Amino acid sequence: MSTFVYILVGALIFGVLIFVHELGHFLTAKACGVRVNEFALGMGPAILKKQKGETLYSLRCLPFGGFCAMEGEDEASDDPAALENKGFWAKLLIFAAGALMNFLAGIVIILCLYMGAKAFITPVIADFAEGCPLQETLQAGDEITAIDGERIYVFSDVNMLLGMGQDDRHDLTILRNGEEMELFGVLMPQQEYTDKNGSVYTGYGLNFAVKQATFGDRLRVSFANAADFVRIVRLSIKMLLTGQAGVKDVSGPVGIVTIITDVGQSSASTSAAARNIAYLAAMIAVNLAVMNLLPLPALDGGKIFFLLINALCMLVFRKKIPQKFENYVHIAGFVLLMLLMLAVTFHDVWKLFT
Repeated sequence: MSTFVYILVGALIFGVLIFVHELGHFLTAKACGVRVNEFALGMGPAILKKQKGETLYSLRCLPFGGFCAMEGEDEASDDPAALENKGFWAKLLIFAAGALMNFLAGIVIILCLYMGAKAFITPVIADFAEGCPLQETLQAGDEITAIDGERIYVFSDVNMLLGMGQDDRHDLTILRNGEEMELFGVLMPQQEYTDKNGSVYTGYGLNFAVKQATFGDRLRVSFANAADFVRIVRLSIKMLLTGQAGVKDVSGPVGIVTIITDVGQSSASTSAAARNIAYLAAMIAVNLAVMNLLPLPALDGGKIFFLLINALCMLVFRKKIPQKFENYVHIAGFVLLMLLMLAVTFHDVWKLFT
């Protein structure tokens, strides 16, 4: 497929995930009796508008973004159906609903991809390649449950976590004969081995067991994969905070569409491209869910943070933080977020040309 098609696919993925996110806010607001003034998909000038009941539904010209404008969300309102006049739990559910919908969307995509899976590779050691030195420490039947303190959610975590180590020594947690064991400082160098077909490869010399997949396995692996995506976000943020990665390593919409294009064009077939891009879409959905819940101004996590702070202030001081002050913080956060997005987008475009 052409690059233009993959750009359209990328825009469609963002559009659907944003729609799902805003739909979560919308449905929860309606269920909690909050008046929704406008439900919009996209940003900028409106292309289509339709008033239905108390809500204006609109489609806007820019495919990125969207919003669910609720009465009393940004200013005081005497309307009993205003968000500001609802209780703590209703507000918490409404603010968290968008991220929850994105997370569920990610799980649904993964589950759809795994529905046809006949078997899964497990982190259980089946046997060893000839000459593998790990035979002195590990045994066939050992299940690796954690590496360097990080849990193994899915089999692909084994190589990912081993690759993240600073050297060839790793702390392993294994399950052997039903008992958990801790192995510290296990030397696990990569070297050349010959597989059963006579092909030479570079790896750790471990061969892992394959388990026939049941519906329960597909469901469990789907949830485990989503949890793994959450962990990847946490590790990425940790790398940014510790200086192991910089802003130049962050990708915005342009960079993500470029990745989608690369994934599609490097796939062996159209069906493989569709599966790989769908898997990437699931990762993006979970990423959006986690990032949106960070306690940063202008994000849903920032609103939840202020909700918790206000609840604490009411308990201690019998007063809430003034709505005007909270709005100023969110506006400042939104401006900074847009500036960051512009910088990231500029860098993504720069990478395209260089």
